[in-house]
This record gives sequence, structure tokens and C-alpha cells, in this order.
Amino acid sequence: MAHDHVHETHPAIVKRLKRAEGHLHKVIEMFSDGCSCLALAHQLHAVEKAINEAKKTLIHDHVDHCLDVAANGGPTKSTGNVVAEFKAISRYL
Repeated sequence: MAHDHVHETHPAIVKRLKRAEGHLHKVIEMFSDGCSCLALAHQLHAVEKAINEAKKTLIHDHVDHCLDVAANGGPTKSTGNVVAEFKAISRYL
């Protein structure tokens, strides 16, 4: 696992995920407290949305930087590899 693959958006993604993690812990407590299903569903939706936004930001960052560089003459990937990588990451959209 490479540890030098960091983009400008990664710290913001981590911050968003940590917030979602804290929120998720609070939702778990809400279950123990006997909160209504409507309130639980609302809060779970908020956690899900935060995680999806983090994922979307990561994928857009990858397409904008990694694949764009490779597709426009980057030294490490052939066109076929760029297309295959785009197809692979698009599964997560």
C-alpha cells in the first residue's frame, strides 16, 4: 500500500468522514435511547449522504488528476489502462 498518494482533497475527505463517524456513533446511541424510526431514518440518511459525498469527491479527484494526467501523456499508463481504470472506479459512483 503506497503512502505517498495524497491529493489536495484528501484532508477534507478525512475530515468529512470523521464527522460522519461521530454522527454515526450518535445514531447508534439514539437506537439505545429508543428514538423514533423516523428520527433514526433521518439521521442514517444524513450519515449516508456524508459518506457518499466523500466518495464522490474522491472519485472526481481521481478522474481530474490521476486519469487526466495519464490520458494526457503521463508516463505510467497506456490509453487502454486509463480506460480500464476509469471503468473500474466508475463502479463506485
